[in-house]
Amino acid sequence: MKLHLLDEIQGLIIAGAIFFVSHSGGKDSQAMYALLRPIIPTHQLVVVHADLGEVEWSGVQDHIWANTDHAVNVVRAKKTLLGMVEQRGMWPSSSCRQCTSDLKRGPIMKFIRNYLSDRGLRVGVNCTVIRAEESKARSKKIPFRFNTSESCGHRDVWDWMPIFNMSTADVFQAIADAGQNPFWAYERNEMLSCVFCIMGSVNDLRHGAERNPELYRKFVELEKKIGHTMFMRGKTPVPLEEHIGIKVNEGR
Repeated sequence: MKLHLLDEIQGLIIAGAIFFVSHSGGKDSQAMYALLRPIIPTHQLVVVHADLGEVEWSGVQDHIWANTDHAVNVVRAKKTLLGMVEQRGMWPSSSCRQCTSDLKRGPIMKFIRNYLSDRGLRVGVNCTVIRAEESKARSKKIPFRFNTSESCGHRDVWDWMPIFNMSTADVFQAIADAGQNPFWAYERNEMLSCVFCIMGSVNDLRHGAERNPELYRKFVELEKKIGHTMFMRGKTPVPLEEHIGIKVNEGR
């Protein structure tokens, strides 16, 4: 499987732009890196991982290292997901994904700014794994655009979604073509993010609870402490235990 490059991307490669690959350890990140690795000059490709701390699947960073030829630059927010939720008294939601903005996008964009500034470089390309197939809202996004908010007089930043038009089957095929396997949790998971992601399916959340009972306990206890649930059924709050059908005591 090959990646079709836009003329604009070819021009940025020639211009010496640095391509920052945001790598979560998930299937989309792994496929994106595998496709970009042969076509972006080695010295122009930088791998960045936003460490989510205890809410991240165990072993995911080892998986990234094992399946990349580049150093993995690990960035961390000053806050944690559970700390942020406790302070706000609310969980993130699909319409207000503060977890993504504060724990992933923010630290990665800060890294990009500092990387370019420290080396006296001007042009950066922020490569992300959004795919049109994932949702109607994502299908309406522009897969290549100039990032006006991150650009300034001495810095030009572009946002590029290299696998925007790929299907889930395409993604797994790209990983296989690279002679690799996806992260082990995909034996059951449909997606990989936080162990207990607000966007996760019941299947993914159940798998997370079975594999991470103590972390599950923390999520359940925090729901009760702040009086706010991760999920709703219409306008009715649904406790995590009820949503996935596993009581905390069952995880002991």
